[in-house]
Amino acid sequence: MTRMIYYTASTLDGFLATEDHSLDWLLTRDTGEEGGPADYESFIAGVGAMVMGASTYRWVLDHAGEGAWEYELPCWVFTHRDDLPVARRGSEPGDIRFTRADVREVYAEMAETAGGRDLWMVGGGDLAGQFADHGLLDELIVSFAPVTIGAGKPLLPRHVELRPVELARSGEFAVARYEVLKENPARL
Repeated sequence: MTRMIYYTASTLDGFLATEDHSLDWLLTRDTGEEGGPADYESFIAGVGAMVMGASTYRWVLDHAGEGAWEYELPCWVFTHRDDLPVARRGSEPGDIRFTRADVREVYAEMAETAGGRDLWMVGGGDLAGQFADHGLLDELIVSFAPVTIGAGKPLLPRHVELRPVELARSGEFAVARYEVLKENPARL
């Protein structure tokens, strides 16, 4: 069954990024070795589609090195902007789908495209909250960095009930995996 998983990193004080959308705090920390509890390769192997907001997309592009897009997966980008470039994988454009649609509509498209594989909610927190509002967020995997920034873009700016499933350490990060307890009435 397809699940929407919010796989992300956060500062200890609960922020994904600074007010100006920077994730530079994340790049200063030791994330641990491959195969650990937040192992990206194991996670991404089960993912069939991904979704993110425009600010996250812009940050990824700006830090990818000459605009290189590393993802082979189809990616939905929620935006009200008309000026975002399409990311490129080598000489080809990435499978980027800009949208302003309702999250329920996009979830249905993503689930169909993913073919039974999981969906990766990359960020930001408000977009994850919109999926949670409609019962479409199933799990959070959060790597908490030993850094505080005092203000910024919150991890999940909503009331969401969670159940801890797993707690572990990966490098300098505390990794927590949670199941979302909210009813999922819109589940496909």
